[in-house]
Amino acid sequence: MHPLFLNGPVQNGPFTFQTKPGKAVGIRLATALNAILGSPHTPHLWNTVTLDGDLRHRATHGEPVTRTEFETRLIAAKYPPDPQPAAGTMTDTEPEVAALALEMIEDNLRAGTLVISPETVPTCRSCRHMTGRGNHACRACGSTDIHDRTAQHLVAELAKDRPVLDRTDIHSSHRAQPKHLQNTASSISSRLIISRTRDHGIDLAPLGLPGLVLDPRVGVHATVLAAARRHQADTAVMTITQNAANHIAAHGQHFREHHGTRLKYALHGHLPYDHTAELQMVYRAYRANAATQRTFETWFLPLFSLKEKSGTRPERLPQLFKHFMRARRDRPSVPGPAESAAIRQAVAGGGTDWITSRYLLATALATPSWHMLVEDR
Repeated sequence: MHPLFLNGPVQNGPFTFQTKPGKAVGIRLATALNAILGSPHTPHLWNTVTLDGDLRHRATHGEPVTRTEFETRLIAAKYPPDPQPAAGTMTDTEPEVAALALEMIEDNLRAGTLVISPETVPTCRSCRHMTGRGNHACRACGSTDIHDRTAQHLVAELAKDRPVLDRTDIHSSHRAQPKHLQNTASSISSRLIISRTRDHGIDLAPLGLPGLVLDPRVGVHATVLAAARRHQADTAVMTITQNAANHIAAHGQHFREHHGTRLKYALHGHLPYDHTAELQMVYRAYRANAATQRTFETWFLPLFSLKEKSGTRPERLPQLFKHFMRARRDRPSVPGPAESAAIRQAVAGGGTDWITSRYLLATALATPSWHMLVEDR
């Protein structure tokens, strides 16, 4: 069975995709890869368990609105003037995500990879928010009255017999393994507190931890697995940047596999969308209409980011557009079955060379269902 691609849940901050198109790269990439494999539409995934979200919600005045409705409205406002996603959205606090997360926690508690134990952590005396080490004010309320407080917490014990990330955790060809990421992801404490003080999140009260929620770095893994389980997929591939993967990989070590469903990471780089306006002269030279420009920016560039994992330099954009247009010019009238199969095989196995092959890219561009579905949002 082919892997199912899902975006790494996007933090639900105060932006729109019109003003911050880079935030949609993981979504567009997952959609494009699923289209190539003939997989169904998947929901766009969102991370709503953030302290910034707590503070924004507290600052609202006027009509009372629940935190869930507050997040839902904020997400819906991201998409216009484009339509809402065909398969809807899913957040990291939805009932099916919470149920799956608690199920995985209970399995890990029985296995001994998670424990509930008394832990001493810096805590604000005023609001009891967990704070980081160092001499600074509480980010939740601004108080500087911080003290060490001992309380019961959920703790992950990292495995000693395997690295935080190994080859099987990355959706990539063997010769493109991110060794630097594998090394940095392992440079972390062997014990991680994965319960947090937040207004909003997966409630850990059923585990005897009232007032605490699951660390969102764990929750994003549960969100991807819940979406995959909805589609009965046995392999879920999360599209994510290397920096983000480095931030969450250790927290996900015990949450990347559950009852026959496996989670992997597909790493992609940042795209210089702030510089696409500089392409206007090139667009005019090639007489590229709005639809062609849109396909290049929202379909080809996300795919290229899968190959250029360290990020695409702005000065490469004209060259990439020329490659795209040459492939578009060379589109066959009927996509070759052997070429189409080669592209699907590469996508399923984590290969990216086809993206810079003019011949194979032309085949992809000749298959309307492959490059039009990226704009389901």
